[in-house]
Amino acid sequence: MKDYSASTYGDRIAGVYDERYSDFQDLGPVVRTLAGLAGGGPALELGIGTGRIALPLAARGVEVHVIDASEAMIARLRSKEGGDTISVTVGDFADVDVDRRFSLVFVAFNTFFDLLSQQDQVCCFRNVADHLSDGGVFAIEAFVPDLTYFVRG
Repeated sequence: MKDYSASTYGDRIAGVYDERYSDFQDLGPVVRTLAGLAGGGPALELGIGTGRIALPLAARGVEVHVIDASEAMIARLRSKEGGDTISVTVGDFADVDVDRRFSLVFVAFNTFFDLLSQQDQVCCFRNVADHLSDGGVFAIEAFVPDLTYFVRG
């Protein structure tokens, strides 16, 4: 897509993201599941957005690190209680450029589809594998998008 970069979505929606998705999902089961998958080890969220999952996960005692390309989303995260305690790497999560290994790497709420090409998706999988500790887990939450939505504008 012309003029679309890793930060485009986040930059465009950061101002309304929390209001738009506040009632979308009960996060309790999601956070409990992710905490269990982390198994006491550190977790890495790809495409944190405003911290919808990372903040309650960190509040459960999981050491959370994140990657996001959108400075606007990161600013929203930082403005929230606990947002300053989460380690943030700014960049395209397809590259997963962090200097450690994780028990859990996860990407939530269809964010994986922000990687628009199969090449970027494969790069993401390869880099996640390089950053998982032995026995680590890569979890993707996604649903099948309604492609006709894009045709309708």
